[in-house]
Amino acid sequence: MTVRLFCGFDPREGLGFHVFCDSVLQRATVPVAIQPISSLGMPVGSNEFTYSRFLVPWLMDFSGHAIFADACDMLMLADIRELDDLFDSSKAVQVVQHPPYTTRHRIKYVGTAMECPNRDYARKNWASLMLLNCAHPYWRAITPDTLAGCSGLSLLQLGGLKREKDAAEVGALPDEWNRLVDEDQPVDGAKVLHWTAGMPGFAMYRDTPGAALWRTQLYHLHEVA
Repeated sequence: MTVRLFCGFDPREGLGFHVFCDSVLQRATVPVAIQPISSLGMPVGSNEFTYSRFLVPWLMDFSGHAIFADACDMLMLADIRELDDLFDSSKAVQVVQHPPYTTRHRIKYVGTAMECPNRDYARKNWASLMLLNCAHPYWRAITPDTLAGCSGLSLLQLGGLKREKDAAEVGALPDEWNRLVDEDQPVDGAKVLHWTAGMPGFAMYRDTPGAALWRTQLYHLHEVA
């Protein structure tokens, strides 16, 4: 088997992208096909891949399944095969369903060219890591020709997908697969660390929770380069 992993890429966070990919490959027990996603010519938000992430099923020719991760501000601490093995073909997408929260960081990417307001909204960060059923009919409506006309917020909230208990199209992943560690979620036991306001490679966030683990991965990347 080969895990199909699509990673958000923004050149302004390029170091974080490479650290994340190294963290995945160091722990993987199966082949991993990594595909970076930037804007793909689509509208952008606070980073290059805010909306283009929803083109993964189209890139997969609406078949099979794949994982999307924000990547640039994440660190993988487990075998990605464990995440891929959670795939449920009855769902359109599976995500860590973070409970509603108010961000501790009103501005994100502080001190960088990416600095911008960090707004609150329902189901925030659900779409930052997705296990996607690319063959599900829902995704066929999202193509490069239609994406620009979609509501960006609705996309990020996985709008249009059923959430009723008996017919839910949005499945839940265990919370350790997307720990928002700079929003007071615990580092201990995490399989994916996620720094939502800025990666530890940015000066403002060098001492953010879990940053020492990120730097350890950075050192490993330098060693194998």
